Amino acid sequence: MRIKIQHEIRGRIRFATPKKSLTVEEADMLQYYLGTLENVVSAKVYERTGHAVVCYSGSRKEVIKGLTAFSFENQELQELVPENTGRELMNVYKEKLIAKLAVHYLCKLFLPAPLAVAKAAVQSLHFMKEGLQCLKRRKLEVPVLDAAAIGVSLLRGDISTAGSVMLLLSVGEILEEWTHKKSVADLARSMSLQVEKVWVKQGEAEILMDAGEVKEHDVICVHMGNMIPLDGIVVGGEAMVNQASLTGEGIPVKKEEGAYVYAGTAVEEGELLIQVKASAGGTRYEKIVSMIEESEKLKSSLEGKAAHVADRLVPLSFLGTMATYALTRNVTKALSILMVDFSCALKLSMPIAVLSAMRECQDYQITVKGGKFLEAVAEAETVVFDKTGTFTKAEPTVAEVIPFGGRSRDEMLRLAACLEEHFPHSIANAVVAQAQKEGLAHEEMHTKVDYVVAHGISSKVNEQQVLIGSHHFIFEDEKCRIPEGEEENFRNLPIGYSLLYLAISGELAAVLCIEDPLREEAREIVAALKETGIRKVVMMTGDSAGTAAAIAQKTGVDAFYAEVLPEDKASFVEQEKAEGRKVIMVGDGINDSPALSAANAGIAVSGGAQLAREIADITISGEDLYQLVTLKRISNSLMKRIHRNYRFVIGFNMGLIALGLGGILAPGTSALLHNLSTLGISLESMTNTLDKKKE
Repeated sequence: MRIKIQHEIRGRIRFATPKKSLTVEEADMLQYYLGTLENVVSAKVYERTGHAVVCYSGSRKEVIKGLTAFSFENQELQELVPENTGRELMNVYKEKLIAKLAVHYLCKLFLPAPLAVAKAAVQSLHFMKEGLQCLKRRKLEVPVLDAAAIGVSLLRGDISTAGSVMLLLSVGEILEEWTHKKSVADLARSMSLQVEKVWVKQGEAEILMDAGEVKEHDVICVHMGNMIPLDGIVVGGEAMVNQASLTGEGIPVKKEEGAYVYAGTAVEEGELLIQVKASAGGTRYEKIVSMIEESEKLKSSLEGKAAHVADRLVPLSFLGTMATYALTRNVTKALSILMVDFSCALKLSMPIAVLSAMRECQDYQITVKGGKFLEAVAEAETVVFDKTGTFTKAEPTVAEVIPFGGRSRDEMLRLAACLEEHFPHSIANAVVAQAQKEGLAHEEMHTKVDYVVAHGISSKVNEQQVLIGSHHFIFEDEKCRIPEGEEENFRNLPIGYSLLYLAISGELAAVLCIEDPLREEAREIVAALKETGIRKVVMMTGDSAGTAAAIAQKTGVDAFYAEVLPEDKASFVEQEKAEGRKVIMVGDGINDSPALSAANAGIAVSGGAQLAREIADITISGEDLYQLVTLKRISNSLMKRIHRNYRFVIGFNMGLIALGLGGILAPGTSALLHNLSTLGISLESMTNTLDKKKE
């Protein structure tokens, strides 16, 4: 592509494309491409002019080379561009806002007085209708107050005041709808399904394929703990499916042969064979948008409180108006109170503040599924961490494989990888990756694979039972034995590692030593969280006491618990809640799911198990634990903003009433100042709570 540089300073280039304007699709394509360039720090595309701006670091020559390599005809690039980027939505609401303001002021300047009266009367019908509907329901709420203020202004012949009130109410509605839809769209995009690999049934074998290669009518296998990647009909198996992401149901639903299952739901127990009925992607995005819009999870208790307080203030406004007229017999003073509506700013700014905070979280790769979870994070005093994949890196490695019973080390690693690849978790991924690194092909050689939550995996190979899992699972639950004469070797297993035990026919066959490096930021994260208001940080893990103690000492947690089961984690969370503390649970595995559900705010690391991400209320990318600190700071700032909004709305509007009673402000001026303050506080609520320069 030939470009023309319009303006340039060091580290920033504004350039024009060959097109005078771009379609939404072309603008999204260019935006996506610019984001993939190595030296580009940020980029913005202006579709109306066909221009773009890039900020870069490093070589200018490399950036120019990248820009000129772009082509709008690149089919492969077109397929990579995400759908529903939000650009079209933004354009629609920008145009609505501009059109509303332009029409109002053009009519004010050029429309003859009789037509202006007629226009105002027609416009008022919408507000009058809403007010009457409230009265029909025997409720004295905000629409009644709006209708009364507009109606009285029209009856007094004050067309200018009535028009200004209606304009500001309309602009407020557009801004609220725009912010709400944008926040919902951002949230839905982040929750949209991104499944890369799918197990496809071919004869008696299961083949791992790219999701994009799966066709309609193919049969896929979904094991326990995994997400269903595509819509389809169950043709085999039986499972309990968690559909909360689509339906909001908290209780898993039983699915058996003949049942329809949806992409994005997760298998909690059992496994399913599914005949595909929708291609990759499907209607996942639209389903999520619908779920979010209908879900009460979007509402925090403060939003509900704002709406409740707002409606309770309406009768007081009417009483104040009548009392003022009764005492002063001054219509102007009475109307100045009617024009001031406490509730308008409260009802408008609170949801906008919450949704904007959710949108801001997206900028830091934090997905929050509802406003009430931000409130829970702000109020939380206790944080419970799982160890593996949270405090430690999500990329553990196999440090050593120790065979027992005279078995081959390579064969034991091959067998372990064959079982573990069905249930992806950070440790399972490490085993599979090590086998691949050593070139040990692990073709399917087992029968049905069963996963026992927080314990291990069971299957049969050559008619022999094969088990892999924790010490508790192998030796206490399954009563496996150590090969005769090798007790000393077992007692001298390396310390400081997470140990994975492999047993064949009731006898220990190998021990895999997993090295799970501590995250660099894990040493400082506890202190950083405490600076934001957290009082107690706890680590809970299924690992041995020795491994847990070593990690606890390095991180400085207040308490740690080793060799715990999923129900133990959930019980601890419930106990903390019973003692009056709000709890955050941070985990990444299937075994963390009960605790994630029990916590006031469950936070999953995105690199972990799909079921954990599905159940969790909040998801972080997992690249950096400081995202938790950022989340807490955004939540704290949101609560401060909401309380500040309350104080401002009450104080400012009381001031307007006082000035109106004193005859200093006319009704029209009161209405204008009130509506401008409402608009101002709403716009301020749309801004980020954190200063990115300080990040």
